[in-house]
Amino acid sequence: MDTLQKGDKAPAFLAVDQDGNTHKLSDYAGKKLVVFFYPKASTPGCTAEACDLRDNFERFKSENYALLGVSADSQKAQSKFRERHSLPFPLLADEDRSVINAFGVWGPKKFMGRVFDGIHRTTFIIDENGIIEEVISDVKTKAHAAQILKSN
Repeated sequence: MDTLQKGDKAPAFLAVDQDGNTHKLSDYAGKKLVVFFYPKASTPGCTAEACDLRDNFERFKSENYALLGVSADSQKAQSKFRERHSLPFPLLADEDRSVINAFGVWGPKKFMGRVFDGIHRTTFIIDENGIIEEVISDVKTKAHAAQILKSN
């Protein structure tokens, strides 16, 4: 698993969100972009993380950040997750894992003694010029906004 590092150029991704709208890196030029990868919509940890980001969304906006959530869930699952928790940011439905693989967050994981491939919960903070400013791999789901904003 080759995860991107601080100082790397962010990959020029292209993916659709829960409503079928296309998002690409160049759409966010001139803004700071937080791309957070999570294993599965509507699971407890992912819900805690997304809701913490939602609850701090106005702070992100006031500091010129855009947020994008990414998982391999379908558009329908992302849409339900977004609606159920009133999430104010797009959730990319990366079913072919093109964005997940481009950022290098897919790989072997261990859970309850079992090893399997999946998404490593990782957040990338990308600056206005498309350079990765920070990589957070030790995500604290209930206090993730504070982790992101303090790295600023």
